[in-house]
Amino acid sequence: MNESQTNLWPTRLLIALAVYITSLIAANTLGIKLMPFLFGTHLSVAVFSFPIVFLMTDIVGEIYGKRVARQFVIAGFVSTALFVFYTILSNLMPWSTDKATLWAHGSYDVIFGVTARISIASLLAFAIAEYQDVIAFFFFKKKFGSDNFWIRSNLSNLWSQFLDTVIFTVVAFAGIYPWSTMLSIIIPWWLYKVLMGFLYTPLSYLGLKLLKQK
Repeated sequence: MNESQTNLWPTRLLIALAVYITSLIAANTLGIKLMPFLFGTHLSVAVFSFPIVFLMTDIVGEIYGKRVARQFVIAGFVSTALFVFYTILSNLMPWSTDKATLWAHGSYDVIFGVTARISIASLLAFAIAEYQDVIAFFFFKKKFGSDNFWIRSNLSNLWSQFLDTVIFTVVAFAGIYPWSTMLSIIIPWWLYKVLMGFLYTPLSYLGLKLLKQK
């Protein structure tokens, strides 16, 4: 491998990390918007970006191994924790009395007014689910071999997305909503995210092609 090829690989990995963290932050910030879905249910727009987070660890793990996939999880946790810290700090700071800023006060406080409980729920769910996604992916790799990436990716996604949805919903809403209501939240959201992960499978093969050494 010549020098130009050696320098190319770290750049590709950094781009993959950028896609991973951007998708994660997008899910946590844009996900407040709900859109109508089937049978009178509602779907967060985070469903477009959040499955990319889990698929990206599968892609990176497939090419670079479990250690690098876990480093992605650590980077995602640190970036989310830091973003939450900045959000809380920004909300604690007083507003300027300039009348030109009055139009933004209410919207800013509502959108970025994340409670400590919701923040903890998001971080806890992400850390546990993503870590388990890496473990499950390599477990299925031993089970099915190096082929059938799409089977391993979607099976690990099935489990990790379930963990993420259950942990977040229980930590965030236990004692606020009855268990029947939380169950009606968990099942549709889990199925939505799994479906999007399945639909994004062709993108994962594109990612493998871009990262794989020639």
